[in-house]
Amino acid sequence: MSKGKGVMQEFKAFILKGNIIDMAVGVIIGGAFSKIVTSLVNDILMPLLGAVTGGADFDTFKIVLSPAVKDAAGEIIKAEAAVRYGLFLQNILDFLIIGACMFFMIKAVAMISSRLRHEEEKKEEAAPAGPTQEELLAEIRDLLKAQQNAE
Repeated sequence: MSKGKGVMQEFKAFILKGNIIDMAVGVIIGGAFSKIVTSLVNDILMPLLGAVTGGADFDTFKIVLSPAVKDAAGEIIKAEAAVRYGLFLQNILDFLIIGACMFFMIKAVAMISSRLRHEEEKKEEAAPAGPTQEELLAEIRDLLKAQQNAE
């Protein structure tokens, strides 16, 4: 039973580490960002591209390997087998947009962090050098001597 508690404590410590929580937040934000990009591609870019290409709907671009089989009532007995390359093209566009956004975000973060590091280095260089330990001790000694001579 104590072994079970040890594993639970290790798991709790693992989950509560800062980098795990940061990663979880990143996954959640990434999922939301992915929905935004998918909407951008499906609802804005693909219709525009369809308008430019004469009304083509990329959702319907496919190569049918075997058509769907229906019964007399019109119910589908066997689903269609098709290579849906139009959807694949949409997913490639999603990937390229997400990749470009990530590239520019990482580039911006690197630029900001470089500027902050440069400003910190400037502050460190500009800070006046204080007296050394020996200089402080010599000053204290001189003050004590002056105080003794004054008495």
